[in-house]
Amino acid sequence: MKVTRLEDIAPLGMGGVGYRLVRRELGVRAFGMNGFTADAGEELIETHDELSNGHEEVYIVLTGRARFTVDGADQDAPAGTLVFVPDPASRRTAVAVEDGTSALVVGGRAGEAYEVSAWEEVLALKPLAEAGDPGAAADAVAEILARHPGNASVLYDLACFEALAGRREPALAHLREAIERRAECREWAAEDPDLDSLRDDPGFPAS
Repeated sequence: MKVTRLEDIAPLGMGGVGYRLVRRELGVRAFGMNGFTADAGEELIETHDELSNGHEEVYIVLTGRARFTVDGADQDAPAGTLVFVPDPASRRTAVAVEDGTSALVVGGRAGEAYEVSAWEEVLALKPLAEAGDPGAAADAVAEILARHPGNASVLYDLACFEALAGRREPALAHLREAIERRAECREWAAEDPDLDSLRDDPGFPAS
């Protein structure tokens, strides 16, 4: 048995969301499970779909209150609410309505054994880059990309780590490929400070 509290798992910021890698912390292998925390007015669940993973997801609001929007439909979600999104193509997001709002998400692909998502592997490398070694983080993400070729999110994150490590040309190439595969990567790049060192390059994708 392993016991912890959500607040005891260090948050990793990405896209304005405070992710807490619950599955990784507990060593769960059968399904995906992660936590999210935010204060009032902040994004609790980033806008996304699950097409790359094919996952069904259940969101459980633990504390506070959130407002979910799934395929344009709003749902008030006070503590104790479960929101099930069965269709991987559904666009979903949630905003915290109260300070100290937290939620868990549990997900997986119906009828198949669970595999760790590429984005989780990449996110776990963020502290390495923040500790001053973005080159090592980029090298590790390149290995993840080899296992998930063409994954737009992995390509984008690889570009970010490469940019932080001063690897301009590969960063630009991976960023362009990410945008070709997933158009919203262009929107992410427009405001991502990790890519600031590339903005003066003629090859940087315009917003």
